Amino acid sequence: MNIRRSAATLAAATVVLGAAVPAVAATPSPTPSVAIPGGLYGTADPTYDGVWRQSLALLAQRTTGFTPAADAVAWLTGQQCANGAFAAFRADTAKACDAKLMVDTNSTAAAVQALAALGGHGAATQKAVDWLKSVQNADGGWGYTPGGASDTNSTSVVAGALAAAGQQPSAVRKAGKSPYDALVKLSLPCDRTGGGAFAYQPDKKGALAANADATAAGVLGALGKGFVTTAGKTSADGTCAPADAGTPGTLARNGAGWLAESVGTTGHLKSVLPGAEDQPDYGNTADAVVALAAQGRTEQAEKPLAWLEKNSAAWAKQSGPAAYAQLIFAAHAMGADPRRFGGTDLVALLNATGPAPQAATKATGADTAADEKKDSSDSAFGVWWTVGVFLVAGIGIGFLISGRKRRQP
Repeated sequence: MNIRRSAATLAAATVVLGAAVPAVAATPSPTPSVAIPGGLYGTADPTYDGVWRQSLALLAQRTTGFTPAADAVAWLTGQQCANGAFAAFRADTAKACDAKLMVDTNSTAAAVQALAALGGHGAATQKAVDWLKSVQNADGGWGYTPGGASDTNSTSVVAGALAAAGQQPSAVRKAGKSPYDALVKLSLPCDRTGGGAFAYQPDKKGALAANADATAAGVLGALGKGFVTTAGKTSADGTCAPADAGTPGTLARNGAGWLAESVGTTGHLKSVLPGAEDQPDYGNTADAVVALAAQGRTEQAEKPLAWLEKNSAAWAKQSGPAAYAQLIFAAHAMGADPRRFGGTDLVALLNATGPAPQAATKATGADTAADEKKDSSDSAFGVWWTVGVFLVAGIGIGFLISGRKRRQP
């Protein structure tokens, strides 16, 4: 059985939930086929998203001022293989990782972002980063699994991980190509339907189709940002410009412009399943809020954020910790209070899905200073990347992840 194809098929069957799962992985079954280990957040089967949801949960707790429980952090670090990679889930961590275990870039990159934010895990983080660099494709991007064709979601979540770990994504190259080169190839030209958006991957004929999930990811990837970000100060100009003649900022602006149009009428994105009625896509709408805010389009992000505040409670309860984390990231990006999210305390609900974290710190002081320092670093990174791009000859060029291989309006 082709594991990659099977996972994608399962994901397509459950996409209506809009739950956050990494590219090509499946939304977990509500009836676990394995025992839920201690320290893990959520009660659904962790086979396809254990590391992913744990990473997002810990990162969301850290973002809201909590120190995650020691056993929750130990669960995540215990999932790492000796070579630095992470699989979606290792049921038996006493057994060494072998060729039969499918490690992947998405789980590894998510873990890097969480561990980097927590601090004190420099060795584990560096090993994971080194592994990610070792499996970079010749086009500068990453696929879900080592050797797989590059896709926007995987390339972008890795770019976010590199930035979180203090790396310059534009300086991480294979055969002279950076992640920026890969993202350019996955963006739709302005003169085509869906111009400015990102595709997940080209289809079998090499054609690109706009994908909302990939576009939200691609905006963050082009900006060199991870799951957690604050509102940017870049231009909100929605004019689509040729990606191969511009900068990473051009890609981000193009993608954000397409997202703004996509949520402008209803305030949310839709999940499209062949033969089924369109459904609201809560997860990708949350990702779109983060992407729009990061690119400086806070005005266009207000409507989808308000829609989520009004409509996402039942979805998040059903989908679990990663969904709560996505909503927390959206609120954080917009400067909203995740404890008062449409009458819902997202932080308390997330914390209740696993080991209780230590009490939250105040939203001022060291954490605020660290956030401000990080924002400054992000800005500096954007300038560095723009300069670095022009050092690569022949450059023609990202996320969140709820990366399912699907087509969206």
